[in-house]
Amino acid sequence: MNPRPQNEPKPIRLVFELARADNPRLYDELARFPQGAKRVNRLRVLAYDGLLAQYGVFAVDEARQVPPPVASEVPRSATLTNDVFGPSLEE
Repeated sequence: MNPRPQNEPKPIRLVFELARADNPRLYDELARFPQGAKRVNRLRVLAYDGLLAQYGVFAVDEARQVPPPVASEVPRSATLTNDVFGPSLEE
């Protein structure tokens, strides 16, 4: 096994307990999957999608709980990605 390079960050390991009373919608979504890799991957997808929505990459209609970031905080790549579906340059 190759040792991890000095500048590469260590992986984050999370172990947590989620009761249905804490967040029923998230609990029900995760309970659909068997315990293990499929459930963990679903949580990863939900977390990543939530992060993208928080930074304005995904538009969420009136369901946004977090105020939108200041324009200078939105990565340039997010702005470019959102413009992909904009109007055509040629008319």
